[in-house]
Amino acid sequence: MLSKEDQRRFEQITRHLRESDPAFFARLDHRARARRGRWVLLLTILLWAALPATTVLAGRLAGAIFAMVLLTNAALMWRFRHRWL
Repeated sequence: MLSKEDQRRFEQITRHLRESDPAFFARLDHRARARRGRWVLLLTILLWAALPATTVLAGRLAGAIFAMVLLTNAALMWRFRHRWL
């Protein structure tokens, strides 16, 4: 955790960087968004791969729970689809 003074200084440096070199700041922001998008995509692939085995081994209730999680994941991916385009 940063102290209040350190946090204020960090925000000041970030603001200065954003103003002085917006192209660099945009590249950093884009890379961070892409990284989050990859995690969601990886989660989707893992859930789809585990769904049949979970349904067979743990039963219909577990399959239904996985299906709900996958539907939520699909909704999130649809909501934030501009990250993958």
